[in-house]
Amino acid sequence: MEWTETLCRETGIRFLTTRPSEIEAASFAIIKEELGQEFLKACPQDQLPVLCRVIHTTADFSYKESLYFSEDAVSKGREALASGIPIITDTTMAASGINKTAAAAHGVQVRCFIGDEDVKEAARESGITRSAVSVDKAARLYPDCIYAVGNAPTALMRLYEKIRTGEIRPRLVVGVPVGFVNVVEAKELILSAGVPCIVARGRKGGSNVAAAICNALLYDRKV
Repeated sequence: MEWTETLCRETGIRFLTTRPSEIEAASFAIIKEELGQEFLKACPQDQLPVLCRVIHTTADFSYKESLYFSEDAVSKGREALASGIPIITDTTMAASGINKTAAAAHGVQVRCFIGDEDVKEAARESGITRSAVSVDKAARLYPDCIYAVGNAPTALMRLYEKIRTGEIRPRLVVGVPVGFVNVVEAKELILSAGVPCIVARGRKGGSNVAAAICNALLYDRKV
């Protein structure tokens, strides 16, 4: 790996620059070094690329404690993607963050219904969130899907209800909403839904984390 040192004359700060792919490789090497050999040996090897990509996205090493994987969640998620199962997200930000080239290589559509006019209208009439109504629409159109939630705990709560009634059966739920109201509770609820899941327990998460997890599954490579 070849690095070029650049000096900012105004500040005196020196930067190391190289090709983007090598910057990412160096970042992952730093992450693995800081995780430590003991942790790397103990961590299930299929989960490690997902965790490392989440840390790469957030620079937050607390995810090594809070990111929960149900049994075979990674392999089941990758199997679903290999069969072309769509990814449904709760926000356009999460959908935008998912690598479309990688998704297309698997024949995977990335969909988000939050901005659809029928969803907006149904939310106004019912008095519930658009995120919850989006789950209703997904249950009608794509009951067999991967559902990634990075912002709205109401989406997780609605998913739980729809899973219990059999109206939707996600191959994998990525449950990583961020916030303070109903966030912890909604995440714990989805753990009992009986479907494969990857959940960031506690308050932390976000649309960028949801996208990072989906990308890690799509890339299907070691770090």
